This record gives sequence, C-alpha cells and structure tokens, in this order.
Amino acid sequence: MSIWKTKPLSVLLNEASESEKGLKRTLSSRSLVALGVGAIIGAGLFSLTGIAAAEHAGPAVTLSFILAAVGCAFAGLCYAEFASMIPVAGSAYTYSYATMGEFMAWIIGWDLVLEYALGAATVGVSWSRYLLELLNKYGVHLPHNLICSPWETLKLSDGTIIEGGIINLPAIFIVSMLSLLLIRGTKESASINNFLVVVKVIVVIMFIVLGWSFIDTANYTPYIPENTGVFGEFGWSGIAAGAGTVFFAFIGFDAVSTAAQEAKNPQKGMPIGILGSLVICTILYVLFAHVMTGLVPYGEFAGDAKPAATAFARTGYTFLQTGLIVAILAGYTSVMLVMLMGQSRVFYTMSKDGLLPSFFSDIHTKFRTPWKTNLFFMVFVSLFAGFVPVSDLGHMVSIGTLLAFVLVCIGVLVMRKKMPDAPRSFKTPFVPYVPIAGILICLALMYSLPNESWARLVIWMALGVIIYFVYGKKNSKLNNPDK
Repeated sequence: MSIWKTKPLSVLLNEASESEKGLKRTLSSRSLVALGVGAIIGAGLFSLTGIAAAEHAGPAVTLSFILAAVGCAFAGLCYAEFASMIPVAGSAYTYSYATMGEFMAWIIGWDLVLEYALGAATVGVSWSRYLLELLNKYGVHLPHNLICSPWETLKLSDGTIIEGGIINLPAIFIVSMLSLLLIRGTKESASINNFLVVVKVIVVIMFIVLGWSFIDTANYTPYIPENTGVFGEFGWSGIAAGAGTVFFAFIGFDAVSTAAQEAKNPQKGMPIGILGSLVICTILYVLFAHVMTGLVPYGEFAGDAKPAATAFARTGYTFLQTGLIVAILAGYTSVMLVMLMGQSRVFYTMSKDGLLPSFFSDIHTKFRTPWKTNLFFMVFVSLFAGFVPVSDLGHMVSIGTLLAFVLVCIGVLVMRKKMPDAPRSFKTPFVPYVPIAGILICLALMYSLPNESWARLVIWMALGVIIYFVYGKKNSKLNNPDK
C-alpha cells in the first residue's frame, strides 16, 4: 500500500456523475457567487481593518487589502481550474488526492479543519460580542458567566469589564442553530445565505456612500506612515504585515469549491463563483477601508474591535448604529453558515474515501445532507466557540488556510505535468508563473504570523498524521479496494 497513490481523475469524475445518489445539484452560478461573498465579507472586514491600520499600515491599509487579494487571486485561479476539472465535494482535499497522493490529501483535509471549523468558531465568538452590544442598547444584560470563556477578558462599549466567565453561550447557540439549518438542506441554507448576503452588502455600500461626504482628507496624510524602525510597523513592511492581518478578511472564497458536487453546472459555475466573489469583495474592501480611515485618524483604531461602528459614529447618522450592528450580525451568520457547510463536505468526502469512519458520509434519507457530520461539527465547533479565546483561534485559521492555498498552487503545477491533456473548461493562465506567485505570497504571509501559530500548526498536523496511520491508511478504499 502506497501513501503516495493518487486517485484517478476518471474515478473522481465518475463520483461526480453519480451525485444524484448522494448530494443534490441545486446551486446556480449566482448562488455560488453569493456563497463566496457570504463567506468572505464578515469578521475580517468589520473587526480587523482598524487594527491593521493602527498597528501596521495606516491609511495604506487599502494597499494591504490589495496585496492580500492578489495572493488570494493567484490561489483562486488555481482553485478554479481544479474545481472545473474535478467537480466533486471536498475542495483542496480532493484536488490533492488527484495530484499528490493519499497522504498529502489527508494532510490537506486535516488542515482544512483549521480553516473551516475553527474559522466558524472564531466568527461565532465575534458574533456573540456584537449581539451583546445590541442587547445592551435595549437594556438586556445576560449573566456574565454565560457570555465569555474562562480565559479571556471582555470589555463592553459601556465600560463594563468581564474578567473571564464560564462559557460563551451565545456563540454556542448560533453555531448550533446554523448546524441544524444545514441538516435541513443545501438549497434552504443557500436561500437564507442569499438573503443575508444582500443585507450585509447593502450595509457595506451604505457605509461607503454615507461616509464618503464626511471624509477628512487630512487623515490621509501621510498615506504611508514612515516606518518606526521595526519591521511591520508602518512603511512598506507595514503594508505587508497589514496584508497578513487582513488576510482573515478573505478567508472563505475557497469554500465555494467545497460545493462543487451541488452545483448545477460546475464547469461554468465554479470559476464564476470563486473569482466573481473575490473581485466583488476586493472592490468593496478597498472602498470600505478608504472611507473608514478617512473618517477617523488611523491611530484611534488601536485595540478597537468595532472600528466600523466607531467610524460610522463620525457621520452623524447615529440613528443607523443599531442597523449597522444588525447587519454585521447578519454578515457573521452567513460566514458561519458557509464555513460549517464547507467543513461537513470535506469530511463527507474523506469518509467516502475510507479515510474517516462511514459515520461522516451518512446521508439523511429525506434532506439528502450529511447530517451526522453536521451534528458532529455542531458539538466540535461549539466547544471551541464556547471555551477558547478568539485571539487564539484567529491565527490558527489564517495559517491553516494559507497552507491549503500553497498546496493547491503546487497541485496545479503537478497536474499540468502529469495530465497535460486532461479536459479543463477553465485553465489557470500563465502557468507556471501564477501558481509560483501564489506559493511565494502565501508563504510570505505565513512567515508574518506569530511563532505560536506555527507551533499549534505542527501539533495539530502531528495529531493528524497519527490518525492517518492508525486508521486512515488501513481503511483507505483506494489502497484497500476489497474492503
């Protein structure tokens, strides 16, 4: 049995053609774009933009967004080629299985837990923070023990400081509700996601349009603040460090590829969904950041977890503050919905390949969804959302996602060499330059992350290697066809 054995492309395509026996094809190109926008616009934009401006890039945080988007675009072009070639659920896991072999496929599938499951947990914690602000506006105060984890200090906008609770119950609530919704069906979930996407895009545009006339151009001087002598603190290195910080704002566009087996026309829909959502969000991000840093001097965003609300308060439209918070809650909700769906589809596919127990690929007889996987991750993600501080979760999500991007870019190079004549309805342009650029930019952003993130990544991946050799390798359907 070889751990480097690849899964033939013919087998993957056959699985896609048999999708009527499993997942239902219900998603149009428009739904896929909405799925991508739903995954992208969320915690990163509404929470991290101010921090990146105050600590790294100043008003040039707009350039940080562009730099991060360029890295995502290179990876996105590679994702689009794979998704159009191999329209099967599983995202980067499936692509790695076809190009680099079973062991690397397992590594990437295990790594994707950091992106999707812990990403959903991270956003769940942020969602709970904004919910508390909304409730406080109406005089509703939840017990302190039930609104944050034991290892974090929570400061509310009214000055209240909570020194560690017992559990973050609101975060667990939203994760559980969305997991149960996903069990009901992909089409139903996509319909709700489409509505939530419309709400938060309207609010982002409203912020840009209403805030534009209140911009003080003096806040843009200097546009690129002089470096302090420390790498990453302003100057051009600060723009690069800011890109690493706001990279979280782009996490999720690849979640579109996890729904390939549920797309009506994946060869056309996958590239449109992936690249279309990335272009739309990048334009909105740059305009949003431009307005935000024009409304408030960038230094005032230091340590501000709600920079959008802080900036919007300068417009005079204070009566819209509540609406802004509601829209941000809607934005976070759609992000979690897509991430939870993406995670369940990855484990569904890994289970179908025998690398995980069959429990994870059981399809509900009525709803045609991997309901047991949804229930499993409802519990798994809830534990992290309820008990782990958001700061510890965020960097693990970023480094896991960047590793996935690197492997997908490598996969395109391998596939072009091993299967140059395989049919591709979408081809990554300028190969090998685009994949190599994607690899280099993503590795550079990984390098900018704290050492603790690397340590946690190594521990997590070591655990995954142990599980593979104890269970996955022995039960692999590719290496054990008689099982």
